[in-house]
Amino acid sequence: MAKFIVIEGLIGVGKTSLCRLVEKAWNARLVLEPCERNPFLSSFYEDPQRFAFPTQMFYLASRYMQQLELGQHHLFDEVIVADYLFAKDRLFAEVTLNQDEIDLYDRFAGLLKGGVAKPDFVVFLEAPISIILERIRRRAIGSEQVIQAEYLEQLKERYYRLWARFDACPIYVLDTSHLNYVDDPNDAEHVLSLIRGWLDEAPVPNAPRPFQSAQRNLF
Repeated sequence: MAKFIVIEGLIGVGKTSLCRLVEKAWNARLVLEPCERNPFLSSFYEDPQRFAFPTQMFYLASRYMQQLELGQHHLFDEVIVADYLFAKDRLFAEVTLNQDEIDLYDRFAGLLKGGVAKPDFVVFLEAPISIILERIRRRAIGSEQVIQAEYLEQLKERYYRLWARFDACPIYVLDTSHLNYVDDPNDAEHVLSLIRGWLDEAPVPNAPRPFQSAQRNLF
C-alpha cells in the first residue's frame, strides 16, 4: 500500500514547494488542495465577513472529493503527498465563520466523516509570522497581499490546538526559518532525508521527534 504524507503549515510557508520536491524525488502522486479554483477566495480576502461561508463550504466539498479519491490507492503508487490535512478544514471555519455558520458547517461536515484518508504522518512547516509574510510578499499572488499578521497568528494557534488533540498519526514540526529547499540543493537533500527517514521508520540523526504528549498538554 502507498505511503501517504501530508505537508501542512500556514499559507506561504512552503507546503506546495516541498510537495513538488517530494513528487520529483520519488515520483510521488501529488495532491494539491484546490485553492486556485475557489471562485470566492479573492472576494474573501477583501471582505471576509461576507464571503467566509461560501469560501469555506467550497473547500469542504472540494477537499472531501479529493479524500474519496485518495481512499482508492492506485496499485503503482509508492508515495502519495498532499499539501493539506482534511482535519484542518475546520480550523479556518473557526477563525472566519460566525456561530450560526459554524453550526451549519458542522452539520454538513458531520455527514462526511467516512472516506477520509489517514496519513502515515504529517510534517508541519514552521516559521515566524514575519518570515511567512515576507514569503507571501515575494511570491506576489495578488489576492494574498492583504493577509494580516493577526489572521496568521490565529491560524497558527489553532493548528497547535489541533495537534494537541490529533492522534491519528505522528506529527513532525519542522522549522523552515533557515531552509531554502527551492533554491538550495543542500537544503533540499536535507529535508528529503528527513522525510525518507520518517517514511522508513528510521529517522536520521537529530531529526525532529514526533509532537509529544508533553507538548500536547501545553495547548
